[in-house]
Amino acid sequence: MMEHMVSQSAVGAVRFLTVADCAEILNVEVSDVTRLVETGELPAIRVGGQWRIERDVLESYIAELYEQQRRHALWEQSDFASLTEITGGSILRPHD
Repeated sequence: MMEHMVSQSAVGAVRFLTVADCAEILNVEVSDVTRLVETGELPAIRVGGQWRIERDVLESYIAELYEQQRRHALWEQSDFASLTEITGGSILRPHD
């Protein structure tokens, strides 16, 4: 079965995206998205033997990437950032 290209307006209306749809949105190769799905970094389900990614899951994944980048930038400027901001507000301390 050949994956079809979905128009921008149609993609906005659907709940589940194909791997190809996600690759187009992220501007990466289909193999990159497949790798993210197979490693569990991008949650997906199999429907009819094909991976499907929920639109909200993709949006959350993108938001998390932005947050990781923000934290990395703070780390790079660690003289000016607080530890709780870099760690997202949670600091784990070992038990005594």
